[in-house]
Amino acid sequence: MVLYGLKNCDTCRKALKRLEEVQFVDVRADGVPADVLANAYEVFGAALVNTRSTTWRGLDDTERATPPLDLLASHPTLMKRPLIEKDGKLYLGWGKDVQEALG
Repeated sequence: MVLYGLKNCDTCRKALKRLEEVQFVDVRADGVPADVLANAYEVFGAALVNTRSTTWRGLDDTERATPPLDLLASHPTLMKRPLIEKDGKLYLGWGKDVQEALG
């Protein structure tokens, strides 16, 4: 299982604490592999971009109009977190549905 997130994100830390045998990938330091990002965008669509983040508020209208995958590649902290990959299936966020699915 791989968790893509930020080391200083409270939600990511909660998920890491609860999950066992998880590999953590810091999206700010390491980024998200392009194939994982593309797959996540196919599954979650626009919900993958966190439009309530500080990073989003700092973007101008031209940057916000950038295609989502390009925007996430240049600003990985815009991705909603955590993005969890387990056995080829992707989960976004740390809501009750994700917590139950991952046990």
